[in-house]
Amino acid sequence: MNKTSLLVKKENRWFETTIEFVIKSVASLSIILIFLIFLFVFRESFSLFQSKNSTVSTQVYSAPKVYNPESGTLKVKEALKKESSKTSITVWDTFFDSVWQPVGDNPKYGVLPLLIGTLKVTLIALLIGAPLGILAAICTSFFISAKWRNIIKPAIELLASMPSVVIGFFCLIIIASLTKDLFGLDLRLNALVGGIGLAIAIIPIIFTITDDALQTVPKTLREASLALGATEWQTAFKVMLPAATPGVFSAVLLGFGRAFGETMIALMATGNAALISMNPAGSVRTLAATIGAEMGEVIWGSDHYGILFLLGSILFLISFGINIVLEFYIKTRLLQKIQGKVG
Repeated sequence: MNKTSLLVKKENRWFETTIEFVIKSVASLSIILIFLIFLFVFRESFSLFQSKNSTVSTQVYSAPKVYNPESGTLKVKEALKKESSKTSITVWDTFFDSVWQPVGDNPKYGVLPLLIGTLKVTLIALLIGAPLGILAAICTSFFISAKWRNIIKPAIELLASMPSVVIGFFCLIIIASLTKDLFGLDLRLNALVGGIGLAIAIIPIIFTITDDALQTVPKTLREASLALGATEWQTAFKVMLPAATPGVFSAVLLGFGRAFGETMIALMATGNAALISMNPAGSVRTLAATIGAEMGEVIWGSDHYGILFLLGSILFLISFGINIVLEFYIKTRLLQKIQGKVG
Protein backbone atom coordinates (compact mmCIF):
# COMPACT_ATOMS: atom_id res chain seq x y z
CA MET A 1 0.00 0.00 0.00
CA ASN A 2 1.57 3.29 -1.08
CA LYS A 3 1.66 6.56 0.84
CA THR A 4 -1.13 8.19 -1.20
CA SER A 5 -3.66 5.46 -0.39
CA LEU A 6 -2.81 5.75 3.32
CA LEU A 7 -3.47 9.50 3.24
CA VAL A 8 -6.81 8.98 1.48
CA LYS A 9 -7.78 6.34 4.02
CA LYS A 10 -6.92 8.67 6.93
CA GLU A 11 -8.91 11.52 5.36
CA ASN A 12 -11.94 9.27 4.86
CA ARG A 13 -11.70 8.05 8.46
CA TRP A 14 -11.53 11.65 9.72
CA PHE A 15 -14.57 12.56 7.63
CA GLU A 16 -16.54 9.53 8.86
CA THR A 17 -15.61 10.32 12.47
CA THR A 18 -16.81 13.90 12.06
CA ILE A 19 -20.12 12.82 10.52
CA GLU A 20 -20.64 10.27 13.29
CA PHE A 21 -19.95 12.92 15.93
CA VAL A 22 -22.44 15.34 14.32
CA ILE A 23 -25.16 12.68 14.15
CA LYS A 24 -24.66 11.72 17.79
CA SER A 25 -24.64 15.38 18.84
CA VAL A 26 -27.88 16.13 17.00
CA ALA A 27 -29.56 13.04 18.46
CA SER A 28 -28.41 13.92 21.97
CA LEU A 29 -29.56 17.52 21.52
CA SER A 30 -33.00 16.32 20.43
CA ILE A 31 -33.36 14.16 23.53
CA ILE A 32 -32.21 17.01 25.77
CA LEU A 33 -34.67 19.45 24.17
CA ILE A 34 -37.58 17.04 24.62
CA PHE A 35 -36.64 16.60 28.27
CA LEU A 36 -36.35 20.37 28.80
CA ILE A 37 -39.74 20.98 27.17
CA PHE A 38 -41.38 18.45 29.46
CA LEU A 39 -39.53 19.91 32.46
CA PHE A 40 -40.82 23.41 31.64
CA VAL A 41 -44.42 22.24 31.14
CA PHE A 42 -44.42 20.23 34.37
CA ARG A 43 -42.77 23.08 36.31
CA GLU A 44 -45.56 25.47 35.33
CA SER A 45 -48.17 22.98 36.54
CA PHE A 46 -46.28 22.11 39.73
CA SER A 47 -47.85 25.09 41.53
CA LEU A 48 -51.10 23.10 41.69
CA PHE A 49 -49.44 20.59 44.00
CA GLN A 50 -48.26 23.36 46.35
CA SER A 51 -51.14 25.85 46.20
CA LYS A 52 -53.61 26.36 48.99
CA ASN A 53 -57.24 25.47 48.70
CA SER A 54 -59.06 27.38 46.01
CA THR A 55 -62.09 29.29 47.28
CA VAL A 56 -65.31 29.30 45.33
CA SER A 57 -68.74 30.72 46.07
CA THR A 58 -71.77 28.66 46.95
CA GLN A 59 -75.27 29.99 47.55
CA VAL A 60 -77.10 29.69 50.89
CA TYR A 61 -80.28 31.26 52.13
CA SER A 62 -80.63 33.17 55.38
CA ALA A 63 -83.56 34.94 56.97
CA PRO A 64 -82.51 38.38 58.27
CA LYS A 65 -84.21 39.86 61.27
CA VAL A 66 -86.20 43.07 60.76
CA TYR A 67 -87.14 45.50 63.50
CA ASN A 68 -90.89 46.25 63.84
CA PRO A 69 -91.28 49.72 65.37
CA GLU A 70 -94.96 49.12 66.25
CA SER A 71 -94.44 46.10 68.43
CA GLY A 72 -90.91 46.90 69.49
CA THR A 73 -89.88 43.32 68.81
CA LEU A 74 -87.82 41.50 66.21
CA LYS A 75 -89.58 39.26 63.78
CA VAL A 76 -88.41 37.14 60.90
CA LYS A 77 -89.23 38.48 57.48
CA GLU A 78 -91.20 35.98 55.37
CA ALA A 79 -89.21 36.58 52.18
CA LEU A 80 -85.79 34.90 52.30
CA LYS A 81 -82.80 36.86 51.12
CA LYS A 82 -80.08 35.12 49.09
CA GLU A 83 -76.58 35.64 50.45
CA SER A 84 -73.20 34.34 49.38
CA SER A 85 -70.84 32.39 51.60
CA LYS A 86 -67.39 31.00 50.93
CA THR A 87 -66.55 27.30 50.90
CA SER A 88 -63.01 26.01 50.55
CA ILE A 89 -62.38 23.29 47.96
CA THR A 90 -59.30 22.21 46.04
CA VAL A 91 -58.69 21.82 42.35
CA TRP A 92 -58.30 18.07 42.86
CA ASP A 93 -61.85 17.74 44.20
CA THR A 94 -63.18 18.22 40.67
CA PHE A 95 -60.23 16.89 38.68
CA PHE A 96 -61.86 13.54 37.90
CA ASP A 97 -65.35 14.92 37.43
CA SER A 98 -67.25 14.79 34.15
CA VAL A 99 -67.61 18.58 33.83
CA TRP A 100 -65.02 20.97 32.41
CA GLN A 101 -66.04 24.50 33.44
CA PRO A 102 -62.87 26.39 34.41
CA VAL A 103 -64.51 29.83 34.82
CA GLY A 104 -67.27 31.17 37.04
CA ASP A 105 -67.98 31.23 40.75
CA ASN A 106 -67.77 27.46 40.97
CA PRO A 107 -65.00 26.29 38.60
CA LYS A 108 -64.78 22.63 37.71
CA TYR A 109 -61.72 21.04 36.16
CA GLY A 110 -62.95 17.60 35.15
CA VAL A 111 -60.53 16.10 32.62
CA LEU A 112 -62.51 12.93 31.83
CA PRO A 113 -64.50 14.47 28.93
CA LEU A 114 -61.28 15.86 27.46
CA LEU A 115 -59.50 12.50 27.64
CA ILE A 116 -62.45 10.61 26.19
CA GLY A 117 -62.91 13.19 23.45
CA THR A 118 -59.24 13.02 22.49
CA LEU A 119 -59.23 9.23 22.33
CA LYS A 120 -62.51 9.12 20.39
CA VAL A 121 -61.36 11.54 17.68
CA THR A 122 -57.97 9.81 17.43
CA LEU A 123 -59.60 6.39 17.06
CA ILE A 124 -61.90 7.66 14.29
CA ALA A 125 -58.90 9.19 12.51
CA LEU A 126 -56.96 5.91 12.68
CA LEU A 127 -59.93 3.84 11.51
CA ILE A 128 -60.19 6.05 8.43
CA GLY A 129 -56.60 7.09 7.77
CA ALA A 130 -54.63 3.91 8.51
CA PRO A 131 -56.40 1.63 5.97
CA LEU A 132 -56.34 4.31 3.28
CA GLY A 133 -52.66 5.08 3.82
CA ILE A 134 -51.62 1.42 3.87
CA LEU A 135 -53.72 0.50 0.82
CA ALA A 136 -52.37 3.50 -1.09
CA ALA A 137 -48.81 2.41 -0.29
CA ILE A 138 -49.53 -1.15 -1.46
CA CYS A 139 -51.07 0.18 -4.67
CA THR A 140 -48.10 2.40 -5.53
CA SER A 141 -45.61 -0.33 -4.65
CA PHE A 142 -47.08 -3.25 -6.59
CA PHE A 143 -49.93 -2.31 -8.90
CA ILE A 144 -48.95 0.78 -10.87
CA SER A 145 -46.09 1.58 -13.20
CA ALA A 146 -42.97 3.43 -12.12
CA LYS A 147 -44.04 6.46 -14.15
CA TRP A 148 -47.30 6.86 -12.27
CA ARG A 149 -45.59 6.07 -8.98
CA ASN A 150 -43.21 8.99 -9.46
CA ILE A 151 -46.25 11.26 -9.84
CA ILE A 152 -48.63 9.89 -7.23
CA LYS A 153 -46.18 9.47 -4.35
CA PRO A 154 -44.91 13.11 -4.32
CA ALA A 155 -48.51 14.33 -4.70
CA ILE A 156 -49.63 12.44 -1.60
CA GLU A 157 -46.55 13.45 0.36
CA LEU A 158 -47.30 17.11 -0.41
CA LEU A 159 -50.35 16.78 1.86
CA ALA A 160 -47.98 16.40 4.81
CA SER A 161 -46.80 19.98 4.30
CA MET A 162 -50.34 21.38 4.20
CA PRO A 163 -50.98 23.66 7.22
CA SER A 164 -53.37 22.26 9.82
CA VAL A 165 -55.49 25.40 9.71
CA VAL A 166 -56.17 24.81 6.01
CA ILE A 167 -57.42 21.29 6.71
CA GLY A 168 -59.45 22.70 9.58
CA PHE A 169 -61.13 25.25 7.29
CA PHE A 170 -61.82 22.52 4.73
CA CYS A 171 -63.55 20.42 7.39
CA LEU A 172 -65.39 23.43 8.78
CA ILE A 173 -66.87 24.49 5.43
CA ILE A 174 -67.01 21.36 3.25
CA ILE A 175 -66.78 18.16 5.30
CA ALA A 176 -69.16 19.36 8.01
CA SER A 177 -71.90 20.17 5.51
CA LEU A 178 -71.39 16.95 3.55
CA THR A 179 -71.57 14.69 6.59
CA LYS A 180 -74.60 16.53 7.96
CA ASP A 181 -76.52 16.15 4.70
CA LEU A 182 -75.31 12.60 4.03
CA PHE A 183 -76.01 11.11 7.47
CA GLY A 184 -78.74 13.50 8.62
CA LEU A 185 -76.78 14.63 11.70
CA ASP A 186 -78.07 17.23 14.13
CA LEU A 187 -74.69 18.91 14.57
CA ARG A 188 -72.40 20.13 11.83
CA LEU A 189 -69.23 19.97 13.93
CA ASN A 190 -68.68 16.71 15.75
CA ALA A 191 -66.21 13.92 16.43
CA LEU A 192 -66.76 12.38 13.00
CA VAL A 193 -65.85 15.60 11.17
CA GLY A 194 -62.80 16.07 13.40
CA GLY A 195 -61.77 12.46 12.82
CA ILE A 196 -62.01 12.89 9.05
CA GLY A 197 -59.86 16.02 9.26
CA LEU A 198 -57.24 14.24 11.37
CA ALA A 199 -57.32 11.30 8.96
CA ILE A 200 -56.46 13.68 6.11
CA ALA A 201 -53.51 14.89 8.16
CA ILE A 202 -52.12 11.43 9.01
CA ILE A 203 -52.62 9.69 5.65
CA PRO A 204 -49.40 11.14 4.11
CA ILE A 205 -47.36 10.02 7.14
CA ILE A 206 -48.73 6.49 7.12
CA PHE A 207 -48.44 6.26 3.34
CA THR A 208 -44.82 7.41 3.16
CA ILE A 209 -43.48 5.18 5.94
CA THR A 210 -45.48 2.15 4.77
CA ASP A 211 -44.25 2.60 1.21
CA ASP A 212 -40.64 2.83 2.39
CA ALA A 213 -41.14 -0.30 4.52
CA LEU A 214 -42.53 -2.23 1.55
CA GLN A 215 -39.63 -1.13 -0.63
CA THR A 216 -37.09 -2.46 1.89
CA VAL A 217 -38.55 -5.99 1.77
CA PRO A 218 -36.25 -8.19 -0.36
CA LYS A 219 -37.53 -8.54 -3.92
CA THR A 220 -36.65 -12.22 -3.82
CA LEU A 221 -39.70 -12.85 -1.60
CA ARG A 222 -41.98 -11.38 -4.22
CA GLU A 223 -40.29 -13.26 -7.05
CA ALA A 224 -40.47 -16.55 -5.14
CA SER A 225 -44.16 -16.06 -4.38
CA LEU A 226 -44.99 -15.28 -8.00
CA ALA A 227 -42.88 -18.24 -9.16
CA LEU A 228 -44.92 -20.56 -6.94
CA GLY A 229 -48.10 -19.48 -8.69
CA ALA A 230 -49.43 -16.82 -6.31
CA THR A 231 -51.22 -13.84 -7.82
CA GLU A 232 -50.01 -10.28 -7.43
CA TRP A 233 -52.72 -9.60 -4.83
CA GLN A 234 -51.85 -12.71 -2.84
CA THR A 235 -48.19 -11.79 -2.95
CA ALA A 236 -48.84 -8.24 -1.80
CA PHE A 237 -51.17 -9.05 1.10
CA LYS A 238 -49.87 -12.44 2.26
CA VAL A 239 -46.13 -12.13 1.66
CA MET A 240 -44.89 -8.57 1.27
CA LEU A 241 -47.21 -6.80 3.74
CA PRO A 242 -46.57 -9.26 6.63
CA ALA A 243 -42.82 -8.97 6.00
CA ALA A 244 -43.11 -5.17 6.29
CA THR A 245 -45.29 -5.30 9.44
CA PRO A 246 -42.78 -3.57 11.78
CA GLY A 247 -42.50 -0.62 9.40
CA VAL A 248 -46.27 -0.48 8.90
CA PHE A 249 -46.74 -0.58 12.65
CA SER A 250 -44.34 2.35 13.02
CA ALA A 251 -46.35 4.27 10.43
CA VAL A 252 -49.60 3.74 12.33
CA LEU A 253 -47.83 4.67 15.55
CA LEU A 254 -46.61 7.99 14.14
CA GLY A 255 -50.07 8.65 12.75
CA PHE A 256 -51.52 8.07 16.20
CA GLY A 257 -49.09 10.55 17.73
CA ARG A 258 -49.93 13.18 15.12
CA ALA A 259 -53.69 12.76 15.59
CA PHE A 260 -53.50 12.62 19.38
CA GLY A 261 -51.62 15.92 19.66
CA GLU A 262 -53.20 17.86 16.78
CA THR A 263 -54.58 21.25 17.85
CA MET A 264 -56.00 23.37 15.03
CA ILE A 265 -58.02 20.68 13.25
CA ALA A 266 -59.53 19.50 16.53
CA LEU A 267 -60.20 23.08 17.57
CA MET A 268 -62.03 23.99 14.36
CA ALA A 269 -63.88 20.80 13.45
CA THR A 270 -65.01 18.95 16.61
CA GLY A 271 -67.52 21.41 18.06
CA ASN A 272 -65.50 22.04 21.26
CA ALA A 273 -68.12 20.69 23.64
CA ALA A 274 -66.59 18.88 26.61
CA LEU A 275 -69.12 16.05 26.77
CA ILE A 276 -68.78 12.38 27.64
CA SER A 277 -70.41 10.37 24.87
CA MET A 278 -69.57 7.39 22.70
CA ASN A 279 -71.66 8.78 19.84
CA PRO A 280 -69.36 9.72 16.92
CA ALA A 281 -71.92 12.33 15.84
CA GLY A 282 -71.59 14.19 19.14
CA SER A 283 -69.40 17.21 19.73
CA VAL A 284 -66.19 16.67 21.68
CA ARG A 285 -63.23 18.61 22.96
CA THR A 286 -59.66 17.37 22.99
CA LEU A 287 -56.76 18.07 25.34
CA ALA A 288 -54.76 19.95 22.72
CA ALA A 289 -57.78 22.00 21.59
CA THR A 290 -58.50 23.01 25.18
CA ILE A 291 -54.95 24.25 25.68
CA GLY A 292 -55.00 26.13 22.37
CA ALA A 293 -58.39 27.75 23.02
CA GLU A 294 -57.90 28.84 26.63
CA MET A 295 -54.19 29.50 27.14
CA GLY A 296 -54.31 32.94 25.49
CA GLU A 297 -56.88 34.34 27.95
CA VAL A 298 -55.96 32.61 31.20
CA ILE A 299 -54.59 34.55 34.19
CA TRP A 300 -50.94 33.80 34.77
CA GLY A 301 -50.32 31.80 37.92
CA SER A 302 -53.97 30.94 38.51
CA ASP A 303 -55.35 27.46 39.04
CA HIS A 304 -56.72 27.51 35.51
CA TYR A 305 -53.23 28.35 34.23
CA GLY A 306 -51.71 25.45 36.15
CA ILE A 307 -54.41 23.04 35.00
CA LEU A 308 -53.74 23.86 31.34
CA PHE A 309 -50.05 23.11 31.79
CA LEU A 310 -50.99 19.93 33.64
CA LEU A 311 -53.08 18.94 30.60
CA GLY A 312 -49.97 19.51 28.50
CA SER A 313 -48.02 17.20 30.81
CA ILE A 314 -50.74 14.55 30.57
CA LEU A 315 -50.75 14.86 26.79
CA PHE A 316 -46.98 14.44 26.69
CA LEU A 317 -46.94 11.49 29.10
CA ILE A 318 -49.74 9.61 27.34
CA SER A 319 -48.17 10.04 23.90
CA PHE A 320 -44.71 9.16 25.19
CA GLY A 321 -45.95 6.19 27.21
CA ILE A 322 -47.93 4.67 24.36
CA ASN A 323 -45.00 5.10 22.00
CA ILE A 324 -42.61 3.47 24.47
CA VAL A 325 -44.89 0.48 25.11
CA LEU A 326 -45.72 -0.07 21.47
CA GLU A 327 -42.20 0.53 20.17
CA PHE A 328 -40.21 -1.56 22.63
CA TYR A 329 -42.69 -4.33 23.38
CA ILE A 330 -45.35 -4.89 20.74
CA LYS A 331 -43.26 -3.93 17.73
CA THR A 332 -40.33 -6.05 18.93
CA ARG A 333 -42.66 -8.99 19.53
CA LEU A 334 -44.12 -8.63 16.06
CA LEU A 335 -40.65 -8.65 14.54
CA GLN A 336 -39.70 -11.75 16.51
CA LYS A 337 -42.90 -13.49 15.45
CA ILE A 338 -42.22 -12.74 11.79
CA GLN A 339 -38.67 -14.07 12.16
CA GLY A 340 -40.03 -17.27 13.74
CA LYS A 341 -38.61 -16.63 17.23
CA VAL A 342 -42.02 -16.47 18.90
CA GLY A 343 -44.58 -19.21 18.74
